[in-house]
Amino acid sequence: MSKTHFGFQTVAENEKARKVANVFDSVAAKYDLMNDLMSVGLHRAWKVFAVAQAGVRPGFKVLDLASGTGDLAKTFAKQVGDLNQGGEVWLTDINASMLRVGRDRLLDQGLIMPTLLCDAERIPFPTHYFDVVTVAFGLRNMTHKEAALAEMRRVLKPGGKLLVLEFSKIWAPLAKLYDFYSFKVLPWLGQKVAHDAQSYRYLAESIRMHPDQNALQAMMEQAGFDRVNYHNLAAGAVALHIGIKY
Repeated sequence: MSKTHFGFQTVAENEKARKVANVFDSVAAKYDLMNDLMSVGLHRAWKVFAVAQAGVRPGFKVLDLASGTGDLAKTFAKQVGDLNQGGEVWLTDINASMLRVGRDRLLDQGLIMPTLLCDAERIPFPTHYFDVVTVAFGLRNMTHKEAALAEMRRVLKPGGKLLVLEFSKIWAPLAKLYDFYSFKVLPWLGQKVAHDAQSYRYLAESIRMHPDQNALQAMMEQAGFDRVNYHNLAAGAVALHIGIKY
């Protein structure tokens, strides 16, 4: 049986999705609060930057994978215009708990958008359908990243854009301090706020197992994306990768 990583653990490939689901079932209710605390609110600025780079216009069709609580989808929904203009924004996630939290949060704000339980490795949309595909802090949790990237490319229209916002490799002089924060502070914070230290320990481990900036750029190029580039944010702790389908 094929193996993969779940944080620093080695697990059977068919076990990873269940383990990741357990993590997000546990943290869904406190997800937004923990994001604000962990990043000191910076995650909101990173997402604003990603939205600006997406260049979404009225009439665009946008697929937001691993939507979580819907920060990106919310902004895109305001940009694509109403249905008369042909715009669509899909709120999707593989985890039902996260998707429910995101959907309800947007409904509370008066936003109704199509919502779909969706595995990024098997995207249930036609080829050449979307103008923009985004995934924020979700790619590292996918078992077969190459398959997911290939699916993202498939559903994009020619000229369409993929944006991957994800944790990455921090600037070397900050690495020791970042390790202390990741493996000591984050689990403690997770226990105090979400009553779950283990899930936030997995978060820190999953970041270290994720491809760094150059490796992810190469993966996107191998999946068929052109003009792939990335922007380092927070000294490289986070990076926004962008690729175009031609």
